[in-house]
Amino acid sequence: MDGFDFSPGAQIPIMGSAGQTAATHALASAAYRDSPVADILNANNDRHKSAVSTGKFSLFEPNLGEAFSRALQLRMLGGGRGALIQSFGMEPQTVVEHALAASRIRKERDTKLTVITAVFGLLFLPGLLLWMGVFQLRRTIAGAQNKRAGTLGTLLLFGIGALALIFLIRLPFGGFWAYYLRGMIVAPVIGWFLALRICEATAKDLRSRWDGLLSGGGVAAKIPDAVPGNPGDKSREELRQGLQKLTAEQHANSVFYAGPKGILGMGTRWGSWQLAEELVSKDPAKEINQFRSWDVIRAMHDKLKLLERGPLNSGGFPTPSVKHWIVSPVGENAGSVSRPEGQDVEAYQIKGHEIQRICNHQQFGSGNRHYLGVQFTLWDGQLIITMMITVTVLHETLRIEVTGHALGPVHGLFTTKSSPKTVTTSKAIRFWETKSRTLPLVDAPEVVRLAVRAPLTWYPPLLDYFGGKLSLPEPFGLRHAWAEQPWRHRFMADDALRAATPVLRVAHAAAMKVLDDNGVDTARFTSRSMAVSGAVQDLAPKKADVYDA
Repeated sequence: MDGFDFSPGAQIPIMGSAGQTAATHALASAAYRDSPVADILNANNDRHKSAVSTGKFSLFEPNLGEAFSRALQLRMLGGGRGALIQSFGMEPQTVVEHALAASRIRKERDTKLTVITAVFGLLFLPGLLLWMGVFQLRRTIAGAQNKRAGTLGTLLLFGIGALALIFLIRLPFGGFWAYYLRGMIVAPVIGWFLALRICEATAKDLRSRWDGLLSGGGVAAKIPDAVPGNPGDKSREELRQGLQKLTAEQHANSVFYAGPKGILGMGTRWGSWQLAEELVSKDPAKEINQFRSWDVIRAMHDKLKLLERGPLNSGGFPTPSVKHWIVSPVGENAGSVSRPEGQDVEAYQIKGHEIQRICNHQQFGSGNRHYLGVQFTLWDGQLIITMMITVTVLHETLRIEVTGHALGPVHGLFTTKSSPKTVTTSKAIRFWETKSRTLPLVDAPEVVRLAVRAPLTWYPPLLDYFGGKLSLPEPFGLRHAWAEQPWRHRFMADDALRAATPVLRVAHAAAMKVLDDNGVDTARFTSRSMAVSGAVQDLAPKKADVYDA
């Protein structure tokens, strides 16, 4: 697969993504956020959990946007990355592009901060180390989650500042070293002031993009590094191919079933309905015509493509995505997955003749299985409803199984806009009244954190070592990693439940037509279909993959 040519002639067309931007923009906004990195732990669900590792010094720790962008680039574009889980209802390439764009904005800021650090820090290194030690000590004390400790840290900072001022006014000696000692105390402060203006401007830019994405605005991700400037531009060409490879894998036709976790990327199985009856000839003197499971599946495929059509002009279903899937079994706690390879696979797509072979022959025992999927992307990409259909023939029994999977909206953490930093105090005279004051987006400790991190951005692994990093849940897919259950949202739950009955009836009707055309007595099948159709009207979401055994 690494040798695949991702040039324009071999691209896979993107289907059905128009208007599905809510989930994409919500996850992309995380790249621009300046909140604490630990906030992302609140978005963990029971099945997929990210983790935040601490570094050697809290002064070097990243914020959410920095850690998210770094982790996403490594996982989605890294040279030795493993297989990715599809993100239905969104475009992961857009999220990665915003992560690259956010990193580029921060690199431009860090370049300026590095110059300031070199001029006002390295030339006066003892003073820089002194101030860094003060802020690290204050940060350590404040991190004790104790108000008294936080107050002590602030008092310590002011106390050392007062001692430094006395030290500047009166020194026991003169000459060059006296001036250097004074500069050692003052120069880092001047550098901090210049860095503050740069950091404030960048913070406003990042927050405007954050809010613009969640407001539905057309915030473009500018990544000139993905456009090769000449044929020998290897790094840009690798980035371009990485993005193309990501898009190709997004449209793969193979998925993974992880036991109680359901199909990765589609959500847990909440309902299952089976129709199984004996194949008996209508004419006892004749045998039934030979047909295969693929014949039944193909008839279902053609009928399900017409689901949006109905006898009444009632809106009804949007155009569904009807697709043949090859499902591979993996362990519930599998740490990674691998996609099918070989001559029957091209650009992550299992070829049609292999799909037919699996459908007709791999119905019992080990091996991958074939499913016909009907997928609805609703709520601007926030709700994914998938109905999976499989047909098996064992001895003289034909079984049609329809299962329902649902993936809910992304966690609310990703849909919250930025809020200004304000402080509310009582008025001096009218103490029963309050007044609010807007604070700068970047405070003194934040400027110091950004300034000390800036020179190390040329080698990110050092920042990971000193400050910590974000570890993404595996097997990783953007959409399902931070998805919530849809059952707490009344209308989303209704949509998932309502989709089951029409899909099941259309699948059964198409199967009956094939059976009847091939000389099968459909009386028992029709009776059983009516019973299943009646039961599906009183359905409720269950944990269908959790067996009480």
